[in-house]
Amino acid sequence: MTSNVPAVAQPKPWLLPAAFLLVLLSFVAAVFLGVVDIPADDVMSVLTGGGSPEARSIILDIRLPRIVTGILAGIQFAVAGLLLQTITRNPLADPSLMGVSQGATLTVTTFLLFTVYIFNPGSNTLAELPIGWLPTAGLVGGMAAGGLIYLMAFRLDLSPLRITLCGIAIGAVLHALAIGLIAGWGSARIEIILEWLSGSLYARTWDHAIFLLPFTVAGLAALPLIYRPLILLQFDAALARSFGLSYRKQFSLVLLVSCALAASAVGAIGPIVFVGLIVPHLARFLAGRHFPLVLPLTTVLGAVIVTLGDLIGRLVGRAEEVPIGVVTAIVGVPILIALLRKVP
Repeated sequence: MTSNVPAVAQPKPWLLPAAFLLVLLSFVAAVFLGVVDIPADDVMSVLTGGGSPEARSIILDIRLPRIVTGILAGIQFAVAGLLLQTITRNPLADPSLMGVSQGATLTVTTFLLFTVYIFNPGSNTLAELPIGWLPTAGLVGGMAAGGLIYLMAFRLDLSPLRITLCGIAIGAVLHALAIGLIAGWGSARIEIILEWLSGSLYARTWDHAIFLLPFTVAGLAALPLIYRPLILLQFDAALARSFGLSYRKQFSLVLLVSCALAASAVGAIGPIVFVGLIVPHLARFLAGRHFPLVLPLTTVLGAVIVTLGDLIGRLVGRAEEVPIGVVTAIVGVPILIALLRKVP
């Protein structure tokens, strides 16, 4: 009997320090490496307040904003995926499976196609529009999709499995509507739309990081408050209620947190696939069934995966960088298959 219990099920206190060290190393690598080769001494000069104007512009205005934005978005995607997988008791749940990403996609697509005609007619660029509008549009759409799933779940008294199926159906409809809009009206702006749909940190600024920061802080601050309910929500409703849990209230709260995290991240950098799906599995594989370690490990690994994925995309594509969404999709599939083969 005991031979079937894997060693990874035991707590490993060194995992979190190692993960934080990996975050630091990936951050340093992303700052020092890029399309433009900048000597390490020049990078250090910039970080200490000196450096040439060109180096300062590249480091402070291009690399650092996209790195910080990626770290915040990675944390949000990963935590949202873990929360959704927990409350739906579905190991394949993530923001895209639950329709949140598709809701954000539809509103952002609508925004890109029609508001440009009003505010910047005759142009394919959004440079003259306030930078916060696009993430806000994605946030509104993602939260609306999450709200629709919530209403259907409790009005119809659906089980977690049926909630997942409901999310898949809603997501498919929203995705079809977005594609229909692109096919009908997107010919002049298809490049902009496809860049966003692929998930990219290209041209992300400090404004994007500032947009995400309140959601990241609020989401992480909410985790200790929902920790005990999150443990009980892993069981069926009757068992959870027997422990005194207000099932519907706590389910709604966790769903709200996960949707806000996912929707704001999608709005800022696009629907990056596999981060919300794979990172929780990777954390469980490393930490075993020790959930108090799985939760913070998921948070840290989300930042690492997005930072390294963006760095790989920049180094491989050089001037024509590979979007991070493409990198995570290519790398994520074999990782997921390997993890599923090892986890009983």
